[in-house]
Amino acid sequence: MKIWTVSNQKGGVGKTTTVVSLAGLLSSWGFRTLVVDLDPHGSLTSYFKLNPDEIELSVYNLFHDTGQKKTNIDPHAYIQTTEFDGLSILPASTAIATLDRQVASLGGMGLVVSNALKKVSNDYDYVLIDSPPMLGILMINALAACQHIIIPSLAEHLALKGLERMIHTVEMVFKSRKNKPSYTIVPTLFDKRTRAARDSLIRLKQSYPENVWNSVIPIDTKVRDASIEGVPVTLYAPKSKSVEAYTALLELLLLENKKVDKKMAVN
Repeated sequence: MKIWTVSNQKGGVGKTTTVVSLAGLLSSWGFRTLVVDLDPHGSLTSYFKLNPDEIELSVYNLFHDTGQKKTNIDPHAYIQTTEFDGLSILPASTAIATLDRQVASLGGMGLVVSNALKKVSNDYDYVLIDSPPMLGILMINALAACQHIIIPSLAEHLALKGLERMIHTVEMVFKSRKNKPSYTIVPTLFDKRTRAARDSLIRLKQSYPENVWNSVIPIDTKVRDASIEGVPVTLYAPKSKSVEAYTALLELLLLENKKVDKKMAVN
């Protein structure tokens, strides 16, 4: 089972859209896919027509039960199927916004999600985690659980500053970890008509030449329309320009996975 975390410490960069789009493609290609919502805003949960204010079992319960030292915790109890074949979700409730305060005095809470996913590793081929836009116990869990980090970033000045903070966070979290996850920076919501976007994309590639994806996710109204319907854009408008871009991105990520697996097998 492969685990990818989609993360950035700046909001509004297309994190949830990236999770939904890649998950929609993976499941439609026959991969058993799980999405995990670790964002207190619950956008991913809402996308699949679940109400974060009313949901009974969610990521919050997983953390709460772990903090209460409950034994034999079964992650399956918190996971729900969606209306799309091969696609399930571990949803969020708005209560997870209080987790940092609740678990501050507890040890070992940085691996709650990682340990839970190990128990369902035979059920899924891919897991995509939607991380919150702030450093705390939820982001720590999202990063600690994954083998690869996808960092969506707008091609604009303020977003590049936020990206610097995100890269610093990744380096800080994995400072003492021997096998650090790799990361891919994905330019999102790109408007090629504006000079500011084009110039910022150049600076982005100059600053992170080894990690920036060589293409972009363009602005596409089909993404907004798909979210209104609660359907991954990859299923809602499979021939749209955003789906073409996300397909190219996924093909690259799958290819990189194969290279990593081959390297690990040799070592």
